[in-house]
Parts: sequence; C-alpha cells; structure tokens
Amino acid sequence: MSKGFLRHPLLASRGVEHGFGTKAATEVADVLRPRQVHGCAVARPDSLGELQPAEADAVFSDRMGMRVGVVTADCVPILAARASGGVVAIHAGWRGLAAGVVSEGIRALAEDEAQRASIRAVVGPAIGACCYEVDRPVLDAMRLRFGEDLDKALSPSRPGHARIDLSWLVLCELRNEGLAREHLGRLDDACTYCDSRRFHSFRRSGPRAGRLLHFIEATTRAEA
Repeated sequence: MSKGFLRHPLLASRGVEHGFGTKAATEVADVLRPRQVHGCAVARPDSLGELQPAEADAVFSDRMGMRVGVVTADCVPILAARASGGVVAIHAGWRGLAAGVVSEGIRALAEDEAQRASIRAVVGPAIGACCYEVDRPVLDAMRLRFGEDLDKALSPSRPGHARIDLSWLVLCELRNEGLAREHLGRLDDACTYCDSRRFHSFRRSGPRAGRLLHFIEATTRAEA
C-alpha cells in the first residue's frame, strides 16, 4: 500500500484501493492519467491499455487491477467506484465544472440505475472558499451550469468578485446526478492553499507549484 496518501472510509470500507495525494505521498506505479485540459471528456483504456482520448479530465476503467488517476494543485479531485468494480477519477476546476465534467464522469460509471445506486464518490483536497476568489466572467459561466444553486456556494468579497466553494458545487452536481447524500464523502480541513505543509497550490506558489496525484483502482471486490 502506498504511503502518504489520504483515504476515505466510504471507499476503504468497500475494499477499493485509492488515495488522495499529499506532498508526502510516495510514487505510485502504473497509474493511467490523461492529459488534462480543463474540459469534460472522459478517457477510457483501449485494447492496448492506452487512454482514448488522450486529452481528458476524467478517466474511467472497469478492468480489475487497473489504476487510473488525475493530478491537481487547487482544482477538485473526485474518486468514485461502483459495486461492480468500475471506477472513475475526475479533475474539476471551474472550467471543467461549468462544462459538466463531473456529470460526464458519473455517467461513464453508471450504465443503468442499479449501477448508479451503487456508486460511492469522495471529494478530495482542493482550494477552499476561504481562499478562492473569482471574478464576474467565472461567476457567469458557473451560473449557466448551476443556476440558483450557485448562490449557496458563494461568499461576497469585493465588487464583481466572490469567494466560491468548488467542492460544494461538486457535491451538488453529484446529488443532481442521482447519488444519495449518504453515498458521498468529502475530506475535511483539506484546503490546498491554507495547508502548505501537506498540499501543493498553484494559487499560492504559481507555475512552480507541484502536483498532487489522486488514484483509484478498479476491482471486483467492492460490495454494494
């Protein structure tokens, strides 16, 4: 088992190997990752084990023992698993959220209502509303996706700006996709900007910021 990763009981209790990265996390071999572009495409492994498309912000697998993952440095990572063994890793910044990447990732995981009912999803470390201020163009783009729900994720700051809770919006999107509240988890006290000891942050460090790897392994051991 890899060291230095954060795990959540919602996935661990089902026997799903996974990890949310920290600065202390050890290297994990054989994790399939797409080239992230802040869009909404979902990559899947082809017959040769290569991701198609190569550029995506969510990655799905139902091959036992295959690890998939994404990297972040403030954006929201989501790891989800269904009882029949399929998993998805999602990278959601504001652009991806506005484009629907969370919904696309869950729809790749849920081929029918039974699979959807069995999904467990966890939101990992990301920049919090305490530290993430955005301007009017971002708010307008998010409004198109979330409507009045957006207001519940905002804290007014200065004219034309607001602080926004991206993780709350991710949970909102997961609920809108039909996932029950009790099947959703969120890591507490995990603001990537605030906690410089544990996490990398692009907003804090700029282009020199590192990246956090988040991974999940497809398995047939998961229980409903």
